[in-house]
Amino acid sequence: MVKSSREPFVLGKTTIAPGTHATIDLPLSLLSDHTPITLTVQVKHGKQPGPTLLVNGAVHGDEVNGVEIIRRVLRHSAIKHMSGTLIAVPIVNVYGFLTNVRYLPDRRDLNRSFPGSPKGSLASRLAHLYMTKVVAKSTHGIDLHTAAIHRSNFPQIRCDLSNPDARAMAMSFGVPVVLNAALREGSLRKAAIDAGIPFLVYEAGEALRFDEVSIRAGIQGIIRVMGDLGMIRQRRRDEAPAYPVISRSSFWVRAPEGGIFRARAKLGARVFAGNHLGTIASPFGDSEFPIECPTDGIVIGRNNLPNVNQGDGIFNIARVDDPEAAAEAIDVFQEDWEQD
Repeated sequence: MVKSSREPFVLGKTTIAPGTHATIDLPLSLLSDHTPITLTVQVKHGKQPGPTLLVNGAVHGDEVNGVEIIRRVLRHSAIKHMSGTLIAVPIVNVYGFLTNVRYLPDRRDLNRSFPGSPKGSLASRLAHLYMTKVVAKSTHGIDLHTAAIHRSNFPQIRCDLSNPDARAMAMSFGVPVVLNAALREGSLRKAAIDAGIPFLVYEAGEALRFDEVSIRAGIQGIIRVMGDLGMIRQRRRDEAPAYPVISRSSFWVRAPEGGIFRARAKLGARVFAGNHLGTIASPFGDSEFPIECPTDGIVIGRNNLPNVNQGDGIFNIARVDDPEAAAEAIDVFQEDWEQD
């Protein structure tokens, strides 16, 4: 057997030889009852050189789709003989995941705490450890998210399209909508970009629920990105379809008054200015208020709760340059993924 001349990969105190994989537990802290908490990282180090792709989920502890996406990617036959290195972290916010909540015990949002500090709050310390021990070892990254609790997102990529590497990854991922999203202070994506690492955010589904279409599209997207980066051999069926449509901005249609909300427009729907999106009604049946779309676009997010207050975001609309192409892209995507 010819040995690989590639250098081993080192993460924490663990050394991973070429052609092998390892599970590494990075110590985080002790809970108040003295239970140790660790950040678990799976590394697959290929025999041949190539990029180091980081894929992580559950930066928000209640966003569980990413956990299942990563679990299935690690079992995918396409990565068996991969080049480069895959770093997989299914659960970044371990604290929130264990209690089914978005935040950490200190009520801070981990995705507003990067790059963190070794002497800061619990969220800041976790962010610092993750940036220095894990993110810094990567050359590219994908951050898996869902909508916040009681909301759903249509599968979409968010990235800084001015970054050519991030743009290429976004277009190869293969979901129908790519949103040119500004870098938000404190987010993992901004901290990674500031460190010179192109990073995508994949948004799909809802918190605390598995959504099979979102999961399967996420798996295929990661495999496509790995193929585009030269980490795996790209099969014809894995090639990115020609349908990603770019959106330069999005906005929330907000409830003009409180009441009982009934949605009419579905996720992925093409809507026009003046279209009826839904209704807010009095619980006593004496009034109904129609919700009209203020401009043309695509529904990429929606509130799931029937009871809403004035000002609540109820529909997230993406503006697109070519609505016809967007509608066609979404139709093709839904035909591909929503068949039983």
